[in-house]
Amino acid sequence: MRKGTLISVAAVVAMTFIMTACNSLSSNKEQNLHAGETPSPTGVKGEPILLTIRHTQVKDSQKKRFAMLQDVVKATESKVPGLSITLDGVEDKVNRFEKLRAEMAAGNPPEIFDLFGGTDTKDYVKAGRLLDLTPILNELGLIHKFYSFEEFTVNGKIYGIPMAGYVEGLYYNKRILADHQIIPPQTWEELLAAAAILKAHKITPFAMAAKDSWVINMMSNTMWIRTAGPDSVQGLLDGSKRWTDPDIVNAFDKFHTLIQKGYLQEGSLALAYAEQQNKFSSGEAAFMFDGSWANTPLLDPEKSSIVKDVGFMSFPAMGGPGDGYINGGWSNAYGFSKRVTPDQLVAIKEFIKQMYNESMQKRQLVEEGMPPAMKLQDTSNVNPLITEILNVFASSKGAFPAFDSRIQTKVREKLERGMQELIGGRTDPASLMAEIQKQQEASNKEETHTK
Repeated sequence: MRKGTLISVAAVVAMTFIMTACNSLSSNKEQNLHAGETPSPTGVKGEPILLTIRHTQVKDSQKKRFAMLQDVVKATESKVPGLSITLDGVEDKVNRFEKLRAEMAAGNPPEIFDLFGGTDTKDYVKAGRLLDLTPILNELGLIHKFYSFEEFTVNGKIYGIPMAGYVEGLYYNKRILADHQIIPPQTWEELLAAAAILKAHKITPFAMAAKDSWVINMMSNTMWIRTAGPDSVQGLLDGSKRWTDPDIVNAFDKFHTLIQKGYLQEGSLALAYAEQQNKFSSGEAAFMFDGSWANTPLLDPEKSSIVKDVGFMSFPAMGGPGDGYINGGWSNAYGFSKRVTPDQLVAIKEFIKQMYNESMQKRQLVEEGMPPAMKLQDTSNVNPLITEILNVFASSKGAFPAFDSRIQTKVREKLERGMQELIGGRTDPASLMAEIQKQQEASNKEETHTK
């Protein structure tokens, strides 16, 4: 997403979440430009209509989210005679990087599926796999009720409907910091000083699980945006910036400092993502860099001992042009197969109506702390931590999308493996960035040749 667009979106979010009373949305009078009249389902005549929904609500911490999906499915089936929906749950990263990718290559994805924005969406549009949702959104009067479709828009057409927003930042244990007279750090130097005090008292400064390599790059992504600026990813893609530039290497040098000083969770290379949250929620670590989605287990008294002690802040300033910006936006959506029958299309439209409305979006916000994708009229009764997360997003200088929604797959994979090697002491920042730059140049060249 472009920086200017995200800055304006952040301003809209601020208005929505700081003020609970908003002006009513203007009535939507869009005409259906392309979809035509909705056909009658053959299910009325006794023939079944079958749909499969690929979802990623499979973790124990996502039970409430899954229950919401189940309610939407029941409501959809009740509105469409003969409709039967199968729920196919797959872990998020397995779905994105393995299962859905293979199905798209073979041309047989489910009718409805969890879709990541940016590069993923563009690749699947190029392959001719995604249903153009623009006319459907117009027909249902929804097209102006969302904050942004930008990560799912290709050549002016919309191919995914965001389920919720996200923001990434630094969770911190208020009690631990207060017990050691530490004020939430606002600069890199203050963060290092806090980490030194914590380690001296045998408290893990940063919960970090590095076995799942994508977890490492949440924090490193924000760090290099801090030092190199919010336009750096675009620069890497168009060749005007290099991974070996001093301002990018500087961020990885600083990350390396955390490793060398032993400020990251011990044995992190053997730990899966859940262990990062377990370390923090048990009160054994002072900081954890994670996304807004992580709030649910932290606020569950059956899983967390820090329910009343957890805070959220933007990552401290590092003295670069990206200070004050935050990783946030709307990157996860439901996408739909282009190969659906007219009867399945009827059911899909009903699913969209049942999933995307004020009631469901408010329920997601209150029960799961998921920043809404739609502009809500009512944001009351929200947990204080969720309000804190939303206000951090709203008060930021601007936002930037996760690098892996824009950077090429081979570059992302090489960086993920390289960061594990950095944590394991098998490389250094300068050498790693030189290797990443070689892959970046190769990937940029490959893209140029395929256009």
